[in-house]
Amino acid sequence: MRTSSPLDGLRFAFGTLTVLPVRVHRWDRGAARGGMLAAVLVGLVAGALSVALALLLLLLGAGPPLAAVGSVAVPAVLTRGLHLDGLADTADGLGSGKPAEEALRIMKRSDIGPFGVLTLVLTLLAQAAVLAQSYDDSWARGAAAAVTSAVTARLALTLAARGGVPAARPEGLGAAVAGVVPATGALALTVLCAAGAAAWGAAFGPYGALRAAAAVLFALAVAELLLHRCVRRFGGVTGDVFGALAETAATASLVVLAFGP
Repeated sequence: MRTSSPLDGLRFAFGTLTVLPVRVHRWDRGAARGGMLAAVLVGLVAGALSVALALLLLLLGAGPPLAAVGSVAVPAVLTRGLHLDGLADTADGLGSGKPAEEALRIMKRSDIGPFGVLTLVLTLLAQAAVLAQSYDDSWARGAAAAVTSAVTARLALTLAARGGVPAARPEGLGAAVAGVVPATGALALTVLCAAGAAAWGAAFGPYGALRAAAAVLFALAVAELLLHRCVRRFGGVTGDVFGALAETAATASLVVLAFGP
């Protein structure tokens, strides 16, 4: 059996994490490893497309609030809403207070319960509010915030797929990617993304670099707390948990960027 190539990883990343017409030719652990390591590239593309729509709306005369809604909508469309659905399902599972097996069954249902609805509403409001504030400051701040949140969201997926994190079910996307990423690779990507955020942040004042790097690291810390809770509660990760981690990291990074001059 041939070894997986970087192209296999890219196909896996874009074919599973977006609606883009990319065919996934390999579903083995090697391709999954490459795909999860390439997830930040998916975030970069999603962020760039969200910024493109926002800037188009601003160019056409729309205000920052509508531009912010556009930036929030693009990643949701690109993922078929699966990350948001995963966030809602995970909130329902955690909020149910049921044993792990029953909570997992609740998460697989097609309906959304009250915990899920509340979590979705607050999350989307927070994302749109921060992006509106950022676009109101300048288009560059808005663009930087949108790209940072999108990349950080996918970086949280890479970290959650590291070795030692088990799958809650023997099937599904969660099982396919659980434990495939080497810890050294996840750490290297974290350092790279934090450094990249600091680089663009330096363009926005003396504390910009610190705030941008802190946004990435704080978001990953919050996602890590949620991951720890889900592993203890459900016995491991699922596709829904991955979606919840992505949306949580995206929102947490934006919250940090909302503070300061």
